[in-house]
Amino acid sequence: MAIAELTHFIGGKHIKGTSGRFADVYWPMTGEVAARVPLASKAELTAAVANAKEAQAKWGAENPQRRGRVLAKFVALINRDMDKLADKLSREHGKTIADAKGDIQRGLEVAEFATGIPHLMKGEFTDNAGPGIDMYSLRQPLGVVAGITPFNFPAMIPLWKCCPAIACGNAFILKPSERDPSVPLMLAELFLEAGLPPGILNVVNGDREAVDGILDDPDVQAVGFVGSTPIASYVYSRATANGKRAQCFGGAKNHMVIMPDADMDQAVDALIGAGYGSAGERCMAISVAVPIGKKTADALIKKLIPRVESLKVGTSVDPSADFGPLVTRDAVNRVKGYVETGIKEGAKLLVDGRGFKMQGYENGFYMGGCLFDNVTADMKIYKEEIFGPVLSVVRAKDYDEGLKLVNDHEYGNGVAIYTRDGDTARDFAAKCKIGMVGINVPIPVPLAYHTFGGWKRSGFGDLNQHGPDSIRFYTRTKTVTSRWPSGVKEGAEFSIPTMG
Repeated sequence: MAIAELTHFIGGKHIKGTSGRFADVYWPMTGEVAARVPLASKAELTAAVANAKEAQAKWGAENPQRRGRVLAKFVALINRDMDKLADKLSREHGKTIADAKGDIQRGLEVAEFATGIPHLMKGEFTDNAGPGIDMYSLRQPLGVVAGITPFNFPAMIPLWKCCPAIACGNAFILKPSERDPSVPLMLAELFLEAGLPPGILNVVNGDREAVDGILDDPDVQAVGFVGSTPIASYVYSRATANGKRAQCFGGAKNHMVIMPDADMDQAVDALIGAGYGSAGERCMAISVAVPIGKKTADALIKKLIPRVESLKVGTSVDPSADFGPLVTRDAVNRVKGYVETGIKEGAKLLVDGRGFKMQGYENGFYMGGCLFDNVTADMKIYKEEIFGPVLSVVRAKDYDEGLKLVNDHEYGNGVAIYTRDGDTARDFAAKCKIGMVGINVPIPVPLAYHTFGGWKRSGFGDLNQHGPDSIRFYTRTKTVTSRWPSGVKEGAEFSIPTMG
């Protein structure tokens, strides 16, 4: 297979990298190197920002209805090219075609939300706030903003970041993951076809050098990040120290609490899909099951074991596969290392998928599903995000202990509870210290017109992704107080102005 050489996308053109540094892009299902992606130098990043800054002034002055029309055309083009985008995404990431289409669709919904920008950017107005005085507010774009996005959702999260930002009148610098950069480049091409002016969306591939360039560039006004918690903390601290707005989302350890009255078949279905879908490489994956009481735990384990054993691992393009390979060989080795640690810590490994081999694809990055029982809160496999097809069962004696487990964990991204009791569900939703809660819903990702974000060490910053928060994040509010001379009493006023 010929190895392609990818580019940056700057000023509406594909630009070859000049740093001399490259990273390999793999096809996880075969283990082959499919492409090389250039890693930008700080100078290349600075040039992209300068290009964006020059283009932004005119774009920001466009009326929001015209910007919304570009977003609407972009939505139509994504729908037109859905199959092509999904095929490329699945081959570079490893997730199945169906899962890849879901990745794109959830990003598409935020683009659809952003088409409503004429309404979303409306300010407030008060007539006759004082004698002859009117008061109104404006929302104005920040200028150049940036997004640093992860490998596990190479379409969804770039779209979550760039669509509201662009709709608000900003220019956007996207630094996607170097592991699967092709879909972000394809999205940039579609934006250009939709009528977005050159320079408003720039894709700069890179590693830490490009990230630090974004964080230090004085013309970048805001940064959004999704990735691991240590890097989220680093990006947030460095960005805010440089006077930038920042919204940074990190790791997760999402629990599902199963009450004794839960529909057990429904709960097991939810755990299988939410725990093992996309090989567990989701920040909203359920990685911890918390059955309440021994009877519930025993019943859950009895049903889980055969379901995990029967999971079908396949290639990215196999329509019958439950999940495909992990993104890299390093990712497989990392997950296997966690499983070995769990065994050493005393957890009971009920299903071991480490030995899985895909016939005909022996060099691919595959791993079968794993299931642990008797995991405790002091174990590394409970404390840390594994990001693989591994589900841990932590038994709790009662509801209060289960709630405490959820609230005591350092991560607070998502959580679910399965129960038939409305009082229990309402109490749990009120008391859990988690950003997104599902009641009989395993992966509670809010729709585009609500906001997405975790608490505690899962999120840094005051404003979340998509929904109304995204409009607030990518704009500044300006409040104007106006009075015209006619009929105004002459003379200086030395006391603080009031509207009495």
